[in-house]
Amino acid sequence: MADSAPKSRRDRRRKRSRRLNPDGTMTLIEHIYEFRRRLGWALLAVLAGGIFGFIWFNTRMGPVPSLGSIINDPYCAIPPERRLGSTEGCYLLQTVPFEAFMIQLKVGLAGGAVLTSPLWLYQLWAFIAPGLYTKERKYALTFVGFASVLFAGGAVLAYLLIPHALQLLMGFGSDFFITGLTGDKYISFVLSLLIIFGVSFELPLLLVMLNFVGVLKYAQLKKWRRGIIFLVFVFAAFATPGSDPFSMLALAGALSVLAELAIQIARVHDLRKYRGSESEEWAGLADDEAAPFDYTPSSIDDDVPGKPKTEDVT
Repeated sequence: MADSAPKSRRDRRRKRSRRLNPDGTMTLIEHIYEFRRRLGWALLAVLAGGIFGFIWFNTRMGPVPSLGSIINDPYCAIPPERRLGSTEGCYLLQTVPFEAFMIQLKVGLAGGAVLTSPLWLYQLWAFIAPGLYTKERKYALTFVGFASVLFAGGAVLAYLLIPHALQLLMGFGSDFFITGLTGDKYISFVLSLLIIFGVSFELPLLLVMLNFVGVLKYAQLKKWRRGIIFLVFVFAAFATPGSDPFSMLALAGALSVLAELAIQIARVHDLRKYRGSESEEWAGLADDEAAPFDYTPSSIDDDVPGKPKTEDVT
């Protein structure tokens, strides 16, 4: 009994080893245990990042400003005459007890999840990778890398647009109203805009992935170009939480450029794939035409290299 636990742990490590188990074969129970282990490490990484983000919310990290200051800066960029209590500084309203604590916890978890994304994404990758071929793992790593860059680019664009969107939305009725944003409403608006822009920037990458696996061809994408651009603008009109023209046009314009880039990548990929197939033997045969194989059988002696052929005695 004493050796059963170490042996089972050793067997599980052998199952996860690419050298000892190159095809990643596991039973259903072993897959469940592996998923539980990877999920546990991923949650620990997010929790550690959340603790760091909670502390960072009120603490300046050297040249890097505090997380609370980064989130609050777009609101502070609004002209002071349009903010409630402008003579006393740039502050958001807290309307219920512990609202500031919950906001700090929410923003800290979101910031920590972004900072520790390489750790929990690696756990996801380590769970999926054993079931993929070498070529599939190469493609998957490339797509994950581009997905991270695109998500970050979308979030940065949204952050730059937030002050303009707020100024426009708060400018209506400025002769009769003064805006006092609550912390919860403002943070929800900012986080939703960052997430929507980041996720939306993944849509062109989806077109590239579908092209690489053979689902969508360049000819189809070229034919659907106008429809794709139209759908992008419709999606941007409904996706932007503030419904302001700055955010909508910025999201639609960026997605249109990325969609066109995805179409051109599909064109290059299909062209290279076509040239590669043309260089193969019998590539020009029709689908219902038989390949010209040589069906003449050979003798056993002909198949053995170095062995002298048997003379015909007749």
